Amino acid sequence: MLICVTHRLLCTDDFLARLDRIAAQHPYCIVLREKDLNESDYEALAREALAVCQKHGTPLNLNSHIEVARRIGCRGVHLPFSMLIEHRDELGDFERIGVSLHSAEEARALRGTPATYVQAGHVFPTDCKAGVPPRGLSFLKEVCDSTDLPVFGIGGIHAKRYPDVLSTGAAGACIMSGLMTCEDVEQTMKPFL
Repeated sequence: MLICVTHRLLCTDDFLARLDRIAAQHPYCIVLREKDLNESDYEALAREALAVCQKHGTPLNLNSHIEVARRIGCRGVHLPFSMLIEHRDELGDFERIGVSLHSAEEARALRGTPATYVQAGHVFPTDCKAGVPPRGLSFLKEVCDSTDLPVFGIGGIHAKRYPDVLSTGAAGACIMSGLMTCEDVEQTMKPFL
């Protein structure tokens, strides 16, 4: 399974056209990351992204923007671990609640929270975290062993590394730069679907 995490500034082509091609392949979900945008600009982009995803029946999760998701009728959010814990009792209106975490201890602390999936990383070296040592496959396995929720590895994952990711017990992978920069979206996604 595959989660696409967006980063429109990496795209050399039209971002929404690329998002349309990604959504047409029906990944597990798309997380609209776009951390550089202020709330009003993020909301405007989220409305367009939601229309694209709804056209294909692909779930969209808004990254950290809980109130924007409510305003536009988006049924999913993706939150950092601390934000999930802070808002754990206020998220009952969402169908999908992803959480980013960085330790098995955080994974164990998810019991009793409304989280529906976990994003754990970064697993391999990645330009997005240049200079920060990767946590590796043993970390990913430890997270998978610490929660009953589906776990998706993130960070430096491509098709050749995907079998190793799955061998840890992970449900799938998250890909950002690979999907934002590839020439052939469909071929890039194929091994993960």
